[in-house]
Formats: sequence, C-alpha cells, structure tokens
Amino acid sequence: MNDLYRLLVGLIKADGPMSLARYMELCLGHPRFGYYMTRDPFGQTGDFITAPEISQMFGELVGIWCADTWFKMGSPSPCALVELGPGRGTLMVDALRAICKVPGMAEALSVTLVETSPILRQTQKKALSEAGFTIEWAESVFDLPKTPVLLIANEFLDALPIHQFIRTDKGWHERVIGLDEHDQLCFGLSPEPINGFNKSAPIGSIFEDTRISASIIEQVALHFKIYNGAALMVDYGHSKPGFGDTFQAVKAHGFVDPLALPGEADLTTHVDFEGICQIARGSGVAVSGPTTQRDFLLALGLFERASKLAEKGSDEQRLAIRGQFDRLTSTSETGMGKLFKVIAIHHPQLDDLAGF
Repeated sequence: MNDLYRLLVGLIKADGPMSLARYMELCLGHPRFGYYMTRDPFGQTGDFITAPEISQMFGELVGIWCADTWFKMGSPSPCALVELGPGRGTLMVDALRAICKVPGMAEALSVTLVETSPILRQTQKKALSEAGFTIEWAESVFDLPKTPVLLIANEFLDALPIHQFIRTDKGWHERVIGLDEHDQLCFGLSPEPINGFNKSAPIGSIFEDTRISASIIEQVALHFKIYNGAALMVDYGHSKPGFGDTFQAVKAHGFVDPLALPGEADLTTHVDFEGICQIARGSGVAVSGPTTQRDFLLALGLFERASKLAEKGSDEQRLAIRGQFDRLTSTSETGMGKLFKVIAIHHPQLDDLAGF
C-alpha cells in the first residue's frame, strides 16, 4: 500500500464506495500523491510516449495548421495560442518554430499553457525558455484569454475522469470502487438503479459517461462564439458511439491493473469522438472531422516534410526519420495512424480547415 492507496481506503471507509470519476481524479491529480503531480511520465524512461516525443514533424505540422487557421480567421491580433495538457512542452516548441516563419503571426500571438502539475510546468518553462515568447500558465480551460484562440489538445481528453454504468437484469447501475473483505480496492456497483439509459442494451453492457469532457467542450464552444477561434484535438478513441469498457492503466509502457498502483500509473479511457462532436454542435459551433491521424498528417504534408529532413540527414538519420513516419501513420489495429483520431472545433463561420 502506498500513501494514496491508504488515503483511498480511508475515504471509502468514511464515505462509502466512490465513482470511477472520483478515483481517476484522485489518482491523477491529488496535490500530494497524484500521478501527474509527482513525476514526468513521458519518454522512454517514463510510462508512455506521445506523438510530439516521437518526432519534431508532428509539432511542426500542428504549427502549420495553426498558421493556416489563423489566416482563415482573418489574422487576428492579439490572438492566444493555448495548449491543454502540454506535457514537456515539446509540441509547443516545435509548433512555435514553424509559426515563427509566418510573417506577422508571432507578433500577434500570446502563449498560454493549461497545466496543473508543478513538475511539468518547470519542464515546460525550461523547454520554452528560448522560444522567444512570453509563456503564461493557467489552471483550467475556464481561464482562457479573452481574445480569439487557437487551441491545441493532444492526448488530453483521454485522461479526463469518466463515470461508468453497467446494465444488469435489474437496470443500470453505476460502477464504483470499494473495498473487499481484506480492505483491498475492488470494483462494485451502486445499489440503486439509474434511470434514463438505453433499456434495450444487452445485460452486461458498459456505458461511459464523459460529462467532464462535455463541460470542457461546452466552455471552449462558448469562448469561440464570443471571441472566435478553433481547437485541434488529437487523441485515441472511436468515431462511432457504442458500449464497452475502455478504462485502462499504463506503467513502464505496458498495461497494469488500474486498482493496484493508484497514483503510480497513468489512467486513461478511449475518447468518444462522436459524442464530443454532438456536444460541440449542440453548443453552437462547427466541427471538422473526425479523421484519422494518418490522413490528417499526410494531408498537411508529413511525407514531404519527412523527405525534406531525410535529404539533409545521414543514413542513420534517414532510417530514424522513416521509423518516426511509420510510427505516426501506422494503420495496424493499435497503430497511431489508425487508432488516433483528429477533430477541429471552430467558430461556425470558419470552414475548409486544413487536414480535413
């Protein structure tokens, strides 16, 4: 039992079983013991690798997308470039390098990173120290600058807490986390059935409620309607709604029991892109996509960028670039090119956004 495990046991004994959303919130964001509050989880020596850490090309193409969208917005000045969950700052460094080649854009931009982890904030500060921009930090999406916004969210939505509900022969019940007879964390069901869910779903079906993601999308949509803007969101997930359990824990680049190491493993779920799109449209903004990461990056010129970099590299560097290209575009069932989807949420008057 680590400190967070003991804390969770104490909370459950005092208050009863907790929702999966509460468990994820504490495991990932507890101010003393939370996963993202106590470590840098990225890279080969961490628990997982994201696309910006695989290749500079990813961030550069995101920067190009931001530049093209900025022009289509009418080149507003001032304009805020915002990243949700910016990791080590790698994506932003690469995106700004591309943006600085666009006449007038760098002068128009302010940069805001939405980050709650003090450890990652320090890493981001160091990474962006020579980017040539003043960097501001914010606690949440509710603190966006009151200007037009270009927003980036790469592997952000998957880490937001969710609620799960399971259909039994007595109706839908929320999945909760309690204690077994040995005071070990275990899954269970709330005793009272929940109304309002699909009554024709098969027994054993699991529905994932993404109300926290919904509140963020609604806030972004409200900001865009008032100030103008566009958000590029990249994550792993499914394009069509359905039932199923996607809750998972990752440590040292492998899957682990999500209840065994609270605060020491990353907890994520697959993003329901169709649900995100419905919420955005229902909030009065437009949506482009979803499309696959492979199709999006190729449409922005990934092949051409890789070829250009390879021209200047050694044999070893060319081989590395080829490997990076393949990882970003792989179409295997678990490959990033297929599993990862891309959407853009934007002001209704913006259309024909690059990559879609």
